[in-house]
Amino acid sequence: MPAGSHPETRSVKGNNTCRIAVHRPSNGNTVVVLSVIDNLVKGASGQAIQNLNLMFGFDEHMGLNAPALMP
Repeated sequence: MPAGSHPETRSVKGNNTCRIAVHRPSNGNTVVVLSVIDNLVKGASGQAIQNLNLMFGFDEHMGLNAPALMP
């Protein structure tokens, strides 16, 4: 993500992406990494579907393009 920005959970809702931002507070020796995912899609259940697709030769994203979401 662009420098100085923070990932927001609403930006990953219902999709199979991970948003990552890296910060170095006060230009010190510490690096802070922020990441957000949609656990229903990118979490264990989404990973299981993605792995199944790869194992059986299907398109990697099959079944992940339209995940069930609560209204």
